[in-house]
Amino acid sequence: MQPATEPGDEAVTARRRDVAVAGHTGDAVRARDGLADPAPAVRSTALGALERLGDLHDDDLAAAVADPAPAVRRRAAELSAGRPAVAILELLDDPDPSVVEMAAWAMGERTESGAVARLARLAAADGHADPLCREAAVAALGAIGDDAGLPAVLAALDDKPAIRRRAAVALAAFEGPEVEAALHKCLEDRDWQVRQVAEDLLAVD
Repeated sequence: MQPATEPGDEAVTARRRDVAVAGHTGDAVRARDGLADPAPAVRSTALGALERLGDLHDDDLAAAVADPAPAVRRRAAELSAGRPAVAILELLDDPDPSVVEMAAWAMGERTESGAVARLARLAAADGHADPLCREAAVAALGAIGDDAGLPAVLAALDDKPAIRRRAAVALAAFEGPEVEAALHKCLEDRDWQVRQVAEDLLAVD
């Protein structure tokens, strides 16, 4: 029988715990040491610990964006949502879908209009194999509300149900006859949640 955890796993767990505790006890030195840990889980935890301590710098996040481990890049994208100076556009092309999804969310949080063209490509039916990435891109386009993103949002109304729902919600950020027409089309959607969103936005009983 294999052990539940390998000795190395226990060591990583212990170091990760130490770094997490450092973030709650004001030990910025220990938290920062975690950024250089060989284990991705510890480096990721260190980013969060430094953020909690108010000692996370843009340079730390820029380095984490280029980290070889997807978990670290994903955490960096998440923490960059409130830091527009940290460049994360390249993460929309990341080979790991979870990183792409988080980066799209962060772009929406930052309302970064410079990312609209890339998000629009990502939101397309053939933009990414993972529907969660397409859904996150559509949501980000709605959060940004730039008219350049509207065609991609309208096209997403022909995607999977979850993406159609997200696209219907995103239409609230736009105006015009094509938006109105799209919402009326949503009233006939096969998915009841899409229909509900359209009814709410059109104030239809």
